Amino acid sequence: MGRSELYALENAAKQPDPSSGEICFKLGMFYSIGGVVPADKVAAHKWFNLAAVRGNREAANYRRELAAEMSAAEIAAAQRAAREWIAA
Repeated sequence: MGRSELYALENAAKQPDPSSGEICFKLGMFYSIGGVVPADKVAAHKWFNLAAVRGNREAANYRRELAAEMSAAEIAAAQRAAREWIAA
């Protein structure tokens, strides 16, 4: 998967579609593992948070595990990014 496909996924996640929770979860996995994009805990937490809000239970578990590896400032940044993404 290239950056253009990742960008397409990010745009698809904004749609009020029942699959958007799964799309957000996939984005969280991409950012937590790295490869297509550099690993980024803050971005991964943001996407897992958005997926969990959209009903993906597995995302809530991944978000919790990831948060255990993050500082309070990183978690706050991820939560802020999720709120900003929702508001956009």
